[in-house]
Amino acid sequence: MAMELAQLRTLRTVTETLSFTRAGERLGLTQSAVSHQMKALEAELGEPLFLRVKRGVVLSEAGKVALQYAGRILDETEALRERLGSGQPLAGRVRAAAATQAFVHLFAGLFESFMKAYPVVELSFRTTVSTDQTVADILAGAADVGFAALPVYSPALQVSELFEDELFLVTSPRHPLARKRVARVADLAGERLILFERGTSIRRATDEFFQRVRLQPALALETNDTFFVKLMVEHGLGLSLLPAWAVREEVAAGRLVRLRLRGHRLRRTVSIVSLGRSPAHATRAFVEFVLGHRKELQAIARGRA
Repeated sequence: MAMELAQLRTLRTVTETLSFTRAGERLGLTQSAVSHQMKALEAELGEPLFLRVKRGVVLSEAGKVALQYAGRILDETEALRERLGSGQPLAGRVRAAAATQAFVHLFAGLFESFMKAYPVVELSFRTTVSTDQTVADILAGAADVGFAALPVYSPALQVSELFEDELFLVTSPRHPLARKRVARVADLAGERLILFERGTSIRRATDEFFQRVRLQPALALETNDTFFVKLMVEHGLGLSLLPAWAVREEVAAGRLVRLRLRGHRLRRTVSIVSLGRSPAHATRAFVEFVLGHRKELQAIARGRA
């Protein structure tokens, strides 16, 4: 049986959902139809593409290679359709990957504007726990674009800087430091800190800062839930280091206080990342749309929007 585009689309969808059943629901197919397509593709390629695990499936090594080629074939097919169907409304799909807090606080309004401008494009979101995972998802074909707050080096990727943000010391209004406008590093000695888990871009930035100033923080807890971090700080259970955009509403409402650290600027550059090869037209349009709103994103990042 010859390989079909439908099989490649199903392969990509199973990879995204990690389940034949969920892939079928997204594609409008039965679970048995998805399974039949994947068995036929495995027979054509002569290699198992998936490993069955307790809660679904994961790609085998052969499956990872097949996914990369499938992504290229599907992207080229879409580009061919766009070339021959010029004059038609822009269609296709874009899968964006980033940390949950970035989607909520930074990009929600921008994505809404994009969907209004390109109503036929399917824009979906994939949350990741770290920049490393975001980059891995793009390289593996599980995402088309991502947002990264760490330097990204890969000849396969196109990286474009979007804006700069800065981490601030965040306290409860009842904390003694809240009366200051600027805190000293010495003020952190003995304070309990609520930090993100290791591997996240914010945690890497804070760990680099602590190493630079030779401070061993006393951890109250670690979590990747931004809302929980802010809630714990608000209730006086510790301090944290957070971007201005993540605490804009709480600072404005008087529930949190943000302070600079004297002599230190904890700045990060946030970039949009995509594959360097010719992307699908919808992905290219999305990247250009986001890059065209750099000033707006910079204002949000500074906590001004």
